[in-house]
Amino acid sequence: MRILVVEDERRLANIIKKGLTEEGFAVDAAYDGEEGQYLAESEEYDLILLDIMLPKVDGVTICRELRTKNIRSPVLMLTAKSEVEDKVAGLDSGADDYMTKPFSFLELRSRIHALIRRSKQEPSPTLKISDLELDPIKHKVQRSGKPISLTPKEFSVMELLLRHKDEVVTRTMIIEHVWDYNFDGMSNIVDVFVASLRRKVDKGSKVKLIHTIHGVGYKISVESD
Repeated sequence: MRILVVEDERRLANIIKKGLTEEGFAVDAAYDGEEGQYLAESEEYDLILLDIMLPKVDGVTICRELRTKNIRSPVLMLTAKSEVEDKVAGLDSGADDYMTKPFSFLELRSRIHALIRRSKQEPSPTLKISDLELDPIKHKVQRSGKPISLTPKEFSVMELLLRHKDEVVTRTMIIEHVWDYNFDGMSNIVDVFVASLRRKVDKGSKVKLIHTIHGVGYKISVESD
C-alpha cells in the first residue's frame, strides 16, 4: 500500500517514513503544504497522513481541496493542537481521523490499517482467497495453515493482489502502490517479484492462485484463465 506523509517537521516525517517502510508500505514525504497538495492531487495513495500546521498551505485547506476534487483517499490528520475546535475543523474538512502529537508508532500503524480497511469496505483485517490468508497487521501469510515467509516488497505485492482479488492488476498499478515516487518503473522488477511469489505461494499446490494476464498484468483468483 502507498502512503503520503505531509509533515514539515522533517525529523518526525523521516521517522514515520522509516517505520512505515519497514512495515512494507511505499511512502512519499512532503515537507510543506504546497508540495503535499501537489503529490496528493497527482498521485494515487491508499492513505494520506496530513499535518494541520504546514507552511505555504495548511492541512485543513489541503483536505478540503482534495475532497472538492473528489479525491477520496483516507486522510489521517496529525496535529500538535489538542483543542476540540481544531479537531472538529479537521474532520469537517473531510478528514477521516486525527491523532494528537506526540503519539506512539504502534497506535499510528493500527489507525492506518483500520482506515485503509474501512475505505476498502473490508470488515476483517485478514485477506483471504481459497486456502491463502494474509494478515496486514500481524504481517503474516499462510496457505493451508502453513506459514509463508515473504520479503516486505513481496508482502506488499501480495496484499495489493488480494485487495483486488478476481480483478486484473496492471504492472503500473503495482509500481504505483508498492514503490515510492522516485522509483524507476522501466525495469522488469514487478515480473521478478511476482515470479518469486509464485514459487512461494503456488508451488506444490493443486490450485494455482496467481495468474498472468498477458500484455496487461496479474490477477489472483481460484479460476484459471
